[in-house]
Amino acid sequence: MTSMPYPQKSREFFNHHMDSTVWNRFRFRPDDVIISTYAKSGTTWTQQIVGQLLFAGDPEVRVSEISPWLDLRVPSEEEKFAMLEEQVHRRFIKTHLPLDAFVFRPEIKHIYIGRDGRDVAWSMHNHANNFRPEVYALLNETPGLVGPPLARPERDELAFFRRWLEEDGHPFWSFWENVRTWWTVRELPNVLMLHFSEMRRDLPGTVRRIAEFLDVELDDDLLARAAEHSSFDWMKRNADKCAPLGGSIFEGGGETFINRGSNGRWQQVLTAEDVAAYEERALAELGKDCARWLTDGGFIGAARQLAA
Repeated sequence: MTSMPYPQKSREFFNHHMDSTVWNRFRFRPDDVIISTYAKSGTTWTQQIVGQLLFAGDPEVRVSEISPWLDLRVPSEEEKFAMLEEQVHRRFIKTHLPLDAFVFRPEIKHIYIGRDGRDVAWSMHNHANNFRPEVYALLNETPGLVGPPLARPERDELAFFRRWLEEDGHPFWSFWENVRTWWTVRELPNVLMLHFSEMRRDLPGTVRRIAEFLDVELDDDLLARAAEHSSFDWMKRNADKCAPLGGSIFEGGGETFINRGSNGRWQQVLTAEDVAAYEERALAELGKDCARWLTDGGFIGAARQLAA
C-alpha cells in the first residue's frame, strides 16, 4: 500500500466543452477504467487499446459508442448515465479534466497519457479547424454554457500555436494545469502514466503494459489482434468505429479525426525563439522532471518515481 494521500476534488471546472459536476453524481463501479488526458494526447488511441483488451480483440467493437467523454456537456447527463448503467461489461470512460476538478477514486484504475505540447497544439489545430459548423453551434447554444463561446481558431498554424502558448490553451483550456495536476499522482498504484511517443515507438509493449495494469490475461493471439486493431492505419480505415460519433462531426468524416498520429510537424514551422519560449514555459509550469518526461517520454511504472 502507498502512504501517499489520494487526491480530493477541490473545485468545479466549466467551459464551452466541459462540466465537471457530472462526476459528482456518477455511480462508479469498482472495475471502471478512467482514461485521462489533455485533448489530442492519445485519448481515442488508448480507448481503442482498452476496448480491444476488454473485448478479446474483436474488430467490431465500436469504442465511439460505448466509451463516452463523460464531462462533455453534450449529449445530456441523463443519456450518458443511462447508456453506462446498461453496460454489463467492464466500463471505460474518458475525461479531459484537470485532476483537482475530478472525483478520483482509489479503487478504480486510471490511465493518463502525456504528449509534447507542441505536438498537441498541431493536432488540436487540425481538429478544431475540421469541426463542422454545427459542432460550434451545438457547444455554444446548449443551455448551461459558462464562460466565452468557442470560436473557430486561426487557420495559420504558427499563429494558432503562439496564441495557444501565450494564453495557455486558447481557445480551449489550460494545458499546463492538466499535465501538472495528473503528474502529482504518478506514483499511486492505481495510476498508469503513458506517453504518446512511447506508444508510437512500441505499440505491442504498450498493449502489454495496459493489459498488466488492468489485470487482463494476455496471450500472444490477443496481443497480436489488439495491436493490429489499435494501429493508426487500421483505425483510419475503420474510423467509424473509433472516432467520436463515427467521425460525423468532422469535415471529411472519421478519417479526418484519425489524422496522422505523428509528432514533430512543428519542427519545420517554429522559429528558434518559439521553441525556446515553449521550453521555458514548460520548465516554469511543470518543473524539470515533468517537463523532461513530457518532451521525451520514458517509462513511469505504477508506484515508481521517474528516474533522475
